[in-house]
Amino acid sequence: MTANTIVSMAVGVVAVVLVLGLFNMLRGGSPERSQRLMRLRVLLQFLAIILIMLVVWMRGF
Repeated sequence: MTANTIVSMAVGVVAVVLVLGLFNMLRGGSPERSQRLMRLRVLLQFLAIILIMLVVWMRGF
């Protein structure tokens, strides 16, 4: 896999978790589930940023 593919997948996973959390809130789902999804989103965003920074560093920009 190329670095672009890996970064795209990381961003896609963050987006999916975000949408799941929003749908859960909009349909009046469990607040605990929404809280877990949002915490997971923050963690995944952190990991995605680290990954993006690694790719930028490896490419020498």
